[in-house]
Amino acid sequence: MSSDQVMYERDEGVVTITLNQPEKKNAINTGMWVTLLDHFRELRRDTSVRVVIITGAGDGFCSGADVSGFDVPRDGEGSSSNHPLHGMRMTKDVALALHELPMPTIAKVNGVAAGAGCNMALGCDLIVASDRARFSEIFPRMALSLDFGGAWILPRLVGLHRAKELAFFGDILSADEAKEMGLVNRVVPHDELDVTVDAWANRLAAGPPLALTQSKSMLNKSMGLSMEEALDVEGTAQAINLSTRDNREAARAFFEKREAAFEGR
Repeated sequence: MSSDQVMYERDEGVVTITLNQPEKKNAINTGMWVTLLDHFRELRRDTSVRVVIITGAGDGFCSGADVSGFDVPRDGEGSSSNHPLHGMRMTKDVALALHELPMPTIAKVNGVAAGAGCNMALGCDLIVASDRARFSEIFPRMALSLDFGGAWILPRLVGLHRAKELAFFGDILSADEAKEMGLVNRVVPHDELDVTVDAWANRLAAGPPLALTQSKSMLNKSMGLSMEEALDVEGTAQAINLSTRDNREAARAFFEKREAAFEGR
């Protein structure tokens, strides 16, 4: 399932997807968008995968979309087949497919994350950043507006006014500034990034997949629900959990003072 520019690796229940265009700070071209969409759609159906890690090769996470190969029609020239709207539909599909992955996702941000690359990182459930990482909603510097879900994600992470600050100015944030603002979960020394992310991924992979999936879904939908609606959804989810083998295994493990072995059933 790997390609030259989007690498796919699996270790037990942990899948790592690596953007691999390091000479361009892993900017995403058309072929990479297509490959990412294929991977995310396949992962959504694969119940044996417990965690997905997204990272970049070399010293960057992702500098955004690679526009070097775009043939953009100007001044009314060109056919509708190469209109920018078609490319944005692909961006939408990939962002939504990432958001809809049922298992936990971790962004391992090893360097620059800008534009769509920044929002791809922010679109993951957890973000661990190297102290060398940089984040930017660089769009206004390119006379562009937010994409890859940034307009939806940012206010939920940092509030409306901070989101507007990021979107209007496109400033470059250090890893520590991003953490202080609430954009990332952890900042670690660069040489500890792999170990930290692996530890989180292994903990999540050993966790109860059905329960984690339901918690993720409820949290993602929470801002569109009333308290009463949220409680109803929680009750349904908990009833499902209480009927699973994993719940019974958790109880046995607690009384036997051992780690539970969850199967996702």
